[in-house]
Amino acid sequence: EVRLVESGGGLVQAGGSLRLSCEASGLNFADHAIGWFRQAPGKGREEVSCIETTDDVTSYADSVKGRFTVYSDIAKNTVYLEMNNLKVDDTAVYYCAVETECGFDWYEYDYWGQGTQVTVSS
Repeated sequence: EVRLVESGGGLVQAGGSLRLSCEASGLNFADHAIGWFRQAPGKGREEVSCIETTDDVTSYADSVKGRFTVYSDIAKNTVYLEMNNLKVDDTAVYYCAVETECGFDWYEYDYWGQGTQVTVSS
């Protein structure tokens, strides 16, 4: 059974950093894409980043480009989202999800983690 376990969320002051983890099981981790999404209260779900473990290609939303970095550790079946210079507008529940490649809309992803709360205070 495919399972995603997210961790690393918490409360941080603006300008601070957090590293989110998404550990996957039940799949061939080296041949998938892991997307990071977030949803803030009153807003829709948006993609913030994606990584294809097949070729290590990454993508970022314009709102996080230059501040967030996504990378994978194949041996640990884990994808990380390093978030630096956090802003209040980054406050949201962050989810990871699995697909075969990046470029899909959020509702097309096959499997999701439970989400982890990131709260950035001013």
